[in-house]
Amino acid sequence: MKEDFLHFLWRYQRFDWVALSTTVGEPIALLHPGEPNLHAGPDFLHARVRIDGTLWAGNVEIHIRSSEWTHHKHHADPAYDNVVLHVVLEEDQIIHRANGERIPCLELRNRIFPGMRQAYFQLMSQNYWIPCQTQWGAVPALTKDLWIERLAIERLEQRTEKIQEMLARNTSNWEETFYQAFARSLGYPANADPFEELARSCPLGLLSKKRDQLMPLEAFLFGQAGFLEGHFQDDYPKELQKEYRFLQKKHRLTPMQGKVWKFMRMRPANFPTLRIAQLARLVHQTNHLFDKAMSIQSMEELHHMLELKVSSYWRTHYRFDHPSPQQVKSFGKSAIHNILINAIAPLLFVYGVKGHNMAFMDRAMALLTQLPPEDNHVVRRWGSMGYPPANAAQSQALLYLKKTYCDEKKCLHCAIGHTLLKGDGQGQSLNVM
Repeated sequence: MKEDFLHFLWRYQRFDWVALSTTVGEPIALLHPGEPNLHAGPDFLHARVRIDGTLWAGNVEIHIRSSEWTHHKHHADPAYDNVVLHVVLEEDQIIHRANGERIPCLELRNRIFPGMRQAYFQLMSQNYWIPCQTQWGAVPALTKDLWIERLAIERLEQRTEKIQEMLARNTSNWEETFYQAFARSLGYPANADPFEELARSCPLGLLSKKRDQLMPLEAFLFGQAGFLEGHFQDDYPKELQKEYRFLQKKHRLTPMQGKVWKFMRMRPANFPTLRIAQLARLVHQTNHLFDKAMSIQSMEELHHMLELKVSSYWRTHYRFDHPSPQQVKSFGKSAIHNILINAIAPLLFVYGVKGHNMAFMDRAMALLTQLPPEDNHVVRRWGSMGYPPANAAQSQALLYLKKTYCDEKKCLHCAIGHTLLKGDGQGQSLNVM
């Protein structure tokens, strides 16, 4: 049994209350369990309990065994001096405050309903695709929908962590931050890190000074990416190499290692060389990138922004010195979806959070709902379980649910798991009360 199960039982008071008492027989009346503490310190804050007729207001600490208090060195931490009740599965050691007073202890091992315990172990021991796979159908549709809606926001918030990191590094320069996030999204997932490194080594402020001509932009980007080392047969890479050597000397540039880029098991349309050419074209033809991104209201506007015609060389090549049939090489739907999911929507959300403007946060989510759902084996599996996502916001939420909650068996932190454990579902298989 894990400690978070005891947290669940205490928070929702899902145990036998009859003749509740401390381990020394003092009667207990629970008035309020307290609020979960998400930071360091006792597990629940501002609890209210009456012990042997005396009202106590303070904090509650939870452990499997009471001796963990000592193992975790709580006795030496002043933050635990105001713990009014120690809730444990088993008291194997008497615990005292720093002043020598015994801390009242509530033992739960004989107060957990058998059905609740069975339901918990059933979820934790399952080796199905998701722990609640056989009970999924018993959960009300409204519960699922509300939880998926919440997870869509949680997933978007998680994606904003990278944007926040970039913004801090760029000293709140939104233009530079969007450029780096956009570049990173071009390589998602295999080349995301190299693209971010490339964008950081080619600051937009410096590139913008050369945006009037496409060739110097390509030379700068391809050179810094490490793609202009060695000898070439075609004239165009030779010209880029010559231009880059001039820029390298002028700006004291150090190129990346070309070996960091991945090409294996990748469609040519996603090759990093072609994506770099598209990035150069975007910088060349679009001024004030951040303002353009912030003004996007619909998928049509995003498609219009990303209508990029690469230079003539890249219409017949995917890599230097490797000719291919002539073709208009523009962003496909998958690439545009990656850009929206990984760059534009998170940036809109962060901008709204920083400016306390719900309109930008709402638009970030609205754009995701305009996208069709991703098509991969995880999303298809959810569909086979009777929950096909209607849009990208939902498919993102389902991917996040599977990876963050189901695979980690965090059922006690999941609304679906709560419903099953609390007996709120309509099915009988986990009717624990």
